[in-house]
Formats: sequence, structure tokens, C-alpha cells
Amino acid sequence: MSYSFHSDNRLPQTRLAVVSYIIVGMIGLLLLGFWKLQVIDSDKYGQMAEQNRVRSIPIIAPRGRMLDRDGRVMVDNRPSFSVLLLRDDPKLVEQYLPAISDGLGISVDDLHDQLQNTRNLPKFQPIVIKPEASGADLDFIESHRSDIPVLEMLSVSRRRYLPGGFLGHATGYVGEASEQQIEASNGKLRPGDVVGKSGLERQYNDILMGTDGMRRVVVNSVGKEMKDMRLTEQEAIPGKQIQLTIDYDLQQVAEQSLGARPGAVVALDPRTGEVLAMVSRPTPDSNDFAVRIPKEEWRRLNEDPLRPLLNRAIQAQLAPGSVFKIVTATAMLEDHNPPENFTSFCPGYGTFYGRQFKCWVFGKSSHGTVDVRKAIMESCDVFFYNVGMRLGIDRLSHYGSKLGIGHRTGIDLPSEETGLMPSEEWVERVFHRKWYAGETISVSTGQGAVTTTPLQLARMIGGIASGGVFKQPHMIKNAQSVGEEKFALSEHTIEKVTDAMYAVVNEGGTGASLKLAGIELSGKSGTAQVIGYATRERLGKQKKFEDNAWFVGYAPRRNPEIVVAVLVQESGQHGGTASGPVVRDIIKAYYDKKNLQTNGTSTVTADQHVPAPARSAAVVTPVVALKPEEATTTPAHNSERDPNLQ
Repeated sequence: MSYSFHSDNRLPQTRLAVVSYIIVGMIGLLLLGFWKLQVIDSDKYGQMAEQNRVRSIPIIAPRGRMLDRDGRVMVDNRPSFSVLLLRDDPKLVEQYLPAISDGLGISVDDLHDQLQNTRNLPKFQPIVIKPEASGADLDFIESHRSDIPVLEMLSVSRRRYLPGGFLGHATGYVGEASEQQIEASNGKLRPGDVVGKSGLERQYNDILMGTDGMRRVVVNSVGKEMKDMRLTEQEAIPGKQIQLTIDYDLQQVAEQSLGARPGAVVALDPRTGEVLAMVSRPTPDSNDFAVRIPKEEWRRLNEDPLRPLLNRAIQAQLAPGSVFKIVTATAMLEDHNPPENFTSFCPGYGTFYGRQFKCWVFGKSSHGTVDVRKAIMESCDVFFYNVGMRLGIDRLSHYGSKLGIGHRTGIDLPSEETGLMPSEEWVERVFHRKWYAGETISVSTGQGAVTTTPLQLARMIGGIASGGVFKQPHMIKNAQSVGEEKFALSEHTIEKVTDAMYAVVNEGGTGASLKLAGIELSGKSGTAQVIGYATRERLGKQKKFEDNAWFVGYAPRRNPEIVVAVLVQESGQHGGTASGPVVRDIIKAYYDKKNLQTNGTSTVTADQHVPAPARSAAVVTPVVALKPEEATTTPAHNSERDPNLQ
């Protein structure tokens, strides 16, 4: 019998060993992976699981309100919703972008831009992709929580301003923080944060802007918040509200009296420097900026030839016209050059340095023999041409500068302009030539190179009538450390000048139509040319070349309680005709209100005009200090400007 083993199918021992090692190795790797997950990376994956379950939602702090001097609300907030994008998982966000674009009406390119701009932020920090969510947006988010779990709604407070641009340039507006503002904030600001962009919103942004809070909530599998499982909440700290010096009643009169005409109004209390009213026209509605303004609208505002973003009250650098004659008269009386009893004959024109300079009555009448009082009262150009010729540009520049021309007033608003008070040193430094004596003739009547702002003129006239005391204009009530400048003027000079300005209104001067019974309204009119006579004749009479109308009025005639400067641009009318009635209306409203309050009847009620603030609201009084003088900006010099008309 024989046996054969060739059909034996058992595996060799070496193969069994290899298979065994492989199986043991795989089990070892699995055990190592389990150990790594459970021990080494437990914190990491625990945090990831927590993020899937727990969501951090910012609580946006409302900005502080702005109240008028009587406690009425001028600027407050309204409830709104923004759309948040949760960026914890970038791949998931990228996956849902097309659906988000369709549902919220935001282009994919815009969404990509926003993600790119916030790429340096922590991934767990959500970003605002739509500041103002509509009802349809909220419905979309709520109905697609399971489909698009990267969207969340954020309750916010939006700025609410009085409509129609009321006090618009003074209060300013808010907008999203720019990259430059974020970088300069030392981590305080984040992309999407709302900050003040202009006016008081910008000036007092640190006070008005509160501190955001945060709440951590538990969400279910579709991303919906579990109301009964809220974890922790850090409450937001609202911004502090500020009380302004603005009087709503006077502001309303100023807005209505100026109307839609391009120009500006400033009303001050020269005893304290408080700004009672400020208007600039045209002005955009600040509510348009409360949410992200469309690029097309922003471009339109910047390209508008009427420059609606310009606060003319503090930024319109224009020739002051005959209002500047008060500077020339003050210089004459203080320097006794020419002497006080100096007179000049006005036939309607005068010839100086071989050139004819016209008076505003040229071709209609003449002023005859004129002294300084009559020259101010009737605004005789020829008289002041003679005075300017004798004084010279440097003495005019000295007094103009001391009275505030060519310097910022220090008002607590950003971007105030300086205006310009020309001098021999200025023309040599800027134009590298000597000053021509003929240029002084124009400057003496507020034409030529001299430019001012309405605020400067209000402060100047109020300071002269107050005995040479010039208070720093400011917008915050009960402000501390208000600046004050004094310029020594003789009592005789003050009396002569204020008496003449009283005659302008009350004794048949250029403001005779403005006379008010029982009120010592005084002032000075001015009508400043935009271009010279010769140029106007070549180009023809066009609206954009019409004269600017000024009037600065105050009451009473000495130590005034209120001074009002009004500019109406390119009105084509004399200052007393176009701007004077606005001054009269505001001063009359001031005394009407004062008399009612004196008699025990107040015009302020809780439900009048605007809502009254809560009694418990805290009001912050920031410290106002004079700003350091910055470099003087130089406007283009127009050598063709002729003397003003009136």
C-alpha cells in the first residue's frame, strides 16, 4: 500500500505567520486611533462637537441718543435685523453660497468679497452679510434652517434721524467701519461694526458707541435655538446719550425759513458759545446712511454739483462781502487811520491805482458824502475803498485775524475749514510775488482773496458786540473748559460799530425791512460777487454766477443773547433781501419763546415735535477744549473778483 501527500492544501507556516502579523497590526492601528481620539484629541473633537451644538451670537449695543437742549430726542434708534453668516466650516459656507445668493438677493461676488475682507477674523466669529434684513429675508432664513444651517438672524438697533435732513449735517451719519478705522482701533472695531462717519456721530463716537455683548445658545440638529437651554449671556452696554445745545424750536424755524435754497444758517449764544441752530442746504437724509448706502447713491452724492455732503455752516469758504466792512471799520477806529471824522464822497464809483471800482449803487444812485456810521448803515463801498487804501493789507489782515477770520473756531465738529485772511506774507509764500496795492481795495469790502465761513462771521459779530470776547462755539450743553479768546477793543470803537449796525435795521439802512417791534435787532448785510463784472459780461448772466447773499444779525445791540449768520448762495439778491428775513424769523422765534417761558408758559411738552427721553436716561457732558490750529488751507485766488455790491 502506498500513500501520496501531493494533494495536501494546507498553507505553509510562513504564510500563516504573515497573515497573523497583518491582522495584529491592523488591530493595533485601530486601537492606536481609538486611543488618539479618546485621549490625545479629546479636547479638540469635544470642542468641535460643542460648536455643532452651541452657537455664539453677538448682542449689538445700541448707540446713545442725542437730545436737544430741552431734553427732546433728536436722534434715537429703531429695532431691526441683520443676517449673519456662520463661518465655522469654510467648505460648508462655500457650498451654500449660491443658495444664499438666490434667497437673500446678494450677488455671489459680493459674498466672496465680504468673506475675503474678513479672512483674518477667527472662523468661529460670524459676519454680517446683509445689514438690513427684510421680512422676506427673515422668512427665507427660518424656512431653510435645515437646508442652509450657516445663516442666523441678529437683532440690532438702527439709527433713526428726523426726516428730511433735519439737522443732518450737524448730527452727521453712521456707517460700517472702514479698514483704516478698524486698523486704528487697536482691536476695538471689527468688520461690520457701525461707527460715526461725520458730524457729531463721528466727533463723539467713543461716547455714543456702546460695548457689544454675547450670548451662547444651544441649537438642535437643524440649527434652531433651544429656548429653554440658553447657556451664558454677556449683556451689551448701551452707548451714553449726549445733550446738545440745539434748540429744536429755533432749528425748525431756521430749516423752514431757509427752505430748499442752497446756503447755511448758524445761530449762536455769544455769551456761552452754544450753537442754538445749524442748517446747511442741500443735505441728504441721514436715514439713508443708517444701513449700507448703495454705491450708485454714494457716487451721485459725491458728483452732485450742489455738493450736498458739504456742511456749508463750517466748510463753505466764501467771500464775506460787505459783512467784512465791520472789520475795516474796527481797524479804522482802533488805528485812527483815517481819523474818526473822515468822510468820503460817493458818486457811485471810485478810481484807485488807475482802475475804476464800483459801488453797489452804481448806475442807480449815489451815497453822497459819507462818514463811518452812514457807510456801515448804507453799506457804501467807496468809503471803505478809501479806508482800506489808507490802512493797507497788513493792518486789515491783523484785525481780520484777531477777529477770527482765517482761523478755525474750534467747534466740536470734524473737518471745519479755516477760511483765509490774506496778507503780504501769504501772497509771497503761496504765489511767490508781491502784494498789489489794488488788491487791498477789494479786500476792504470783503472781496478778493478773503474767505470766511458762516460760523466765523457769527462768532466775529457776536464777539465784537460782546466787547471783544469770543467764545468757542460748541454743540454740547453744559460743556466744561469752553475756550475763550479776548481782543482788546476800546469802548468807543464798540459803541460806534454797534450803533451803526443798529442803524442798519432800525434807521433806514440796508436791513430796514427787518425791523422788529420791541427787539433791538442789529446786523450787517453783505452781497458777494462770484465772478467779476467783466467776466460776467463776457459769459452772460447765468444762474451759477449770481451773487451770494449774507446777513449777520443779533439782539440786543450790546452784549447780545443771540447772533445769527445766514448765507444764501447764488440768490441774485441783496443780503438784506434774501438772507435778512431768515435772521429776523429766528431772532423773533427766540424772543417769542423766551417771553412765553418768562410768563410761565413753556413751549416744550413731552409729546411735542419729537419723543421725550426717559427720565432715567443718563446724559454725558464731554469736555470741550480748543483744538490746536492746523495748517491753513489756501483757496484758489481769483484776481478778477470785483468789490461786492452791498
